Amino acid sequence: MRNFLFLALCLLCAGAQAREPQFAGKFYPGNKVEITAFVDRALAASGVKKPDGKVIAVVAPHAGYEFSGNIAGLAYKYVDDAYDTVVILASGHRMAVKGAALLASGYYETPLGRVQIDEALSRALIKASPLFEDKPAAHEGEHAVEVQLPFLQRRLKKPFKLVAATLNTEDLNDIKAMGAALAAALNGRKALLVVSTDFSHYPAHVLAGQADKAMGLAMESLDPALVWNTSRMLLAKRLPGLETCACGAAALETAMEAARLLGAKAFKPLKYADSYDEFPAAAEAGRVVGYWAGLFTTAAGSPAPAASAAQKAVLLKEARFTLEQALAGKEPPSGLENDPFLNLPGAAFVTLTIDGALRGCVGTIEPMLTLMDAIRYGAYSAAFRDHRFAPLKAEELGKVKIEVSLLSRLAPAKTADIKPGQHGVVLVNGGKSGLFLPQVWEQIPGKEAFLAELCDQKAGLPRDCWKDPKTEVYTFTVDAFKE
Repeated sequence: MRNFLFLALCLLCAGAQAREPQFAGKFYPGNKVEITAFVDRALAASGVKKPDGKVIAVVAPHAGYEFSGNIAGLAYKYVDDAYDTVVILASGHRMAVKGAALLASGYYETPLGRVQIDEALSRALIKASPLFEDKPAAHEGEHAVEVQLPFLQRRLKKPFKLVAATLNTEDLNDIKAMGAALAAALNGRKALLVVSTDFSHYPAHVLAGQADKAMGLAMESLDPALVWNTSRMLLAKRLPGLETCACGAAALETAMEAARLLGAKAFKPLKYADSYDEFPAAAEAGRVVGYWAGLFTTAAGSPAPAASAAQKAVLLKEARFTLEQALAGKEPPSGLENDPFLNLPGAAFVTLTIDGALRGCVGTIEPMLTLMDAIRYGAYSAAFRDHRFAPLKAEELGKVKIEVSLLSRLAPAKTADIKPGQHGVVLVNGGKSGLFLPQVWEQIPGKEAFLAELCDQKAGLPRDCWKDPKTEVYTFTVDAFKE
């Protein structure tokens, strides 16, 4: 009988995964007394104001504690002290996974004890979406979940269960699907989302701050697509040393989607620093890793970032500087700006006039460049690539007046929805397209005439193409300003 009971217990436990400490004594102290002292000091740090609202999700770094532990402590300082479940979405550094690789049973262990896996919730996620899979191998040799646990073990006053996932997909549709599935599974539960990610790897100190603060501003939008796009825009510039903008980008974007669906309305940054800021004795200023601590909360957020008067002045100045440099045979700058808003993806048109007459107008419809690069592209192209005009000459530069139009996102529309004087319009049909900025209504105030000219003059289509059911119609607005 005893042998039978023993065998039965073994069979019940056979599927459980024991994830013992693998980074104690490496990324964080291996001694219980030492790790307790370090974590408690980090959690007690002062100088950061408690944000308003309920915390839905935490963003915390996962480097060695001497580099990022104090920043991680700030991320946990203001969470509630009791949760039934904590969901850690972490970077997958070692194994590529299609969606989210779970450790779906067993436990994670640190020198402070074991944290049981929330097997029921993990299995529910696996059942809800094939993007979640039980893949213990993805957790072997991976530190990004483990290093978060001591902060949770010391901060929370009662035992909690864990959903542990590593992610590294770049498919935005899959990311949004996982975020939606996670939000549905957590709705009504006492649960905390944790994003375990570092940010820029491995640019110099100044460049890291420029890239990471653009990512921070993108997080404030609560739009995973903007974070996704910002990272790609920055990496496309091939900046020295910048290998990634966030090693846990998929975890971050998935958590953002889930947090938004669970009621988050704002991202509240608590602190930014890099490895050189935190541990200059061991880090190099020329090769750093960036870290953010922040919270997604239910408090009312700020409106979407819009260009200030000072930023508009900078953009106009850069447009003129681009023309001056081009006429002098010089290349435009290729780095980042100190103002993170200018490093976000942006769509813009630059219009040149002389004595009130059009001299060139070119731009980007979608945010395919950083905003500052979009201005440079538009200015150069309006002066030298607008096929309607000869290239700008040096003697004309003093007469040129510059107008910049910052475009909103394109929105699918019907012609009946178009508001004269307010909307810019894009028409697409059969591989041809045309765009009019809202300023064109000043010359063509009638809707039918406006659309007919857009079809004919800009799209090279029949003048009544806007009536064709196959014609796709998009509207947008602009923030326009000029010298």
